[in-house]
Order: sequence, then C-alpha cells, then structure tokens
Amino acid sequence: MSPFVVLYRWRDDPAREADFVEAWSAITRRLRDRVGSGGLAGSRGSRLHRGDDGLWYAYAVWQDERSREQAFAESEEAAKHDPAWAAHRRTMRDAVVERLPEVRLEIVADELVKD
Repeated sequence: MSPFVVLYRWRDDPAREADFVEAWSAITRRLRDRVGSGGLAGSRGSRLHRGDDGLWYAYAVWQDERSREQAFAESEEAAKHDPAWAAHRRTMRDAVVERLPEVRLEIVADELVKD
C-alpha cells in the first residue's frame, strides 16, 4: 500500500506569518514524532512552502487515510488536555485568513531524494 498524501493550502495574515510557521512546525513535529509511541500515529512528516502566488502550501505524507483521520481525532482530544498543544492549534488557526480545499495526491512516480 502506498502512502496517503495530502496538499494543504492557506492564505495567512502577513502580520502573523512567523506565528503561522512556528505553529505549523510545532504541530507537524508533534504529529510526526509521536508515530509508534502509543500516541498520534501515521504521520510521516510534511513540508511547508510559500508560493510566489501569495499562498502557503504544505504536503503531508501519512501511512494511510485511516491513520490521518485517527491522528486528527486524537489531536482534537489532546487539545482539551494539553494547553501548549491547544495554543499551537489556535495560533495557526488565527493566522490563517483563508483555508483552501485540500487536495489528495496519488504518488505516480517518486524521484524525491530521501535522506
């Protein structure tokens, strides 16, 4: 089974750009680092890009679609009990002025360098 890949797109408040990047990074690290540790599972990481069209793009790789759905559900629950986690989620949400529909991507060929 090949990984499940999603492209996310946002337009942020330019005054909150640094907050957005910091919160996105913290959320992504936490989702990725908890794989296999009995917590949120399935994230293989993500990359954030700023487009020359003024949008922010991130693509995330997940073990499978079910793992992504489970991680998002557990993330909601974790935010109720972890103030730092809730703060990162709130910061990112508040920095975004427009969230565009996500795009699900099928890997057809992969020539990305793997470290």
